[in-house]
Amino acid sequence: MKKLLRRISHWESWPFGLLYAPLVPFWIWYMLKSRSVWFFTPSNPKITFGGLEGEPKKEMYDLLPDHLYPKTLYVQPSDSFDLVLERLQASGIVYPFIVKPEVGWQGMLLRKIDDENALQHYHRNMPAQYIVQELVTYPMEVSVFYVRHPKETHGRVTGFLHKVPMYVSGNGRDSLEQLALSHPKASKRIEELKRQHLENWNDILPAGEKYPLSYAANHNRGAQFFDLRDHIDDSLAAVFDRLSLAIDDFFYGRYDIMCSSVEELKQGRGFTILEYNGCGAEPNHFYDTGYSLMQAYREILKHWKFLYEISAHNSRRGIKPWPLLKGASFLYKTRKETSMMRDLDARL
Repeated sequence: MKKLLRRISHWESWPFGLLYAPLVPFWIWYMLKSRSVWFFTPSNPKITFGGLEGEPKKEMYDLLPDHLYPKTLYVQPSDSFDLVLERLQASGIVYPFIVKPEVGWQGMLLRKIDDENALQHYHRNMPAQYIVQELVTYPMEVSVFYVRHPKETHGRVTGFLHKVPMYVSGNGRDSLEQLALSHPKASKRIEELKRQHLENWNDILPAGEKYPLSYAANHNRGAQFFDLRDHIDDSLAAVFDRLSLAIDDFFYGRYDIMCSSVEELKQGRGFTILEYNGCGAEPNHFYDTGYSLMQAYREILKHWKFLYEISAHNSRRGIKPWPLLKGASFLYKTRKETSMMRDLDARL
């Protein structure tokens, strides 16, 4: 009973559908007000489906100057492995690097590749297009949520987070398995982590050594979040005004960024964009940062209001929401692929 009560009170760990269920009437109200099920699709006109889900990462990177994101190589599952190796060498990307699906969600199938054998294993099992991307060595990963009304040239940073991927620290006594079992988040993903770290699973980590269990800094992957709201100011907003105006027609979403420090990011230097997400991005700054459930709901509803207002304005400008059947067909296909990817992620 105590364990059940703890799960109920720890709302951040609730399934996505359960957490958002009480807010469904508000979303339906926006659909009715807009007279469109897919009222949000005009929010970011150059991103498929407004960026709710199913948008290709290449679509986003193509809107950025090359120097603002890591070296990236796109691989088809039908490519021969020899061809992949040839293209990898020509790209200048070296081991270790990151691989992830071209269309992904919540860090699914994101892996760090240390050698050719690991890449061959991933390529052999991956059924969809994926990305090879250089491993960024900046010390800090942050999320920046940005909104801007289309009739304005200055937007707002509404959320700013420092994200630390899940890791354990060695003590010179316990094995990686024992350390994972004693970790509050890793202990809930033991079978998955054992598959991914099998070679090191029984190793005893030296005292003080940090061992990364995941390279995906997502809440659902066990990352720790630290609120940086006190660092939000005009200089930070100005950096993302420049980025979003350069992208053109990006009005609502979240940037995931590696940077050398908050101070340098505010100066517009010492950073690279891992990716940015459109209207499907959560304002994730309410997770694990001291927000109550009611405060989290207020944040979500505040952002949904921004999303509606941006979408409605763009619709009045002639960027109409997707037709009902087009959106339904796209969403059905996307969720079918996501389900397949989720199953593969649990095995690979």
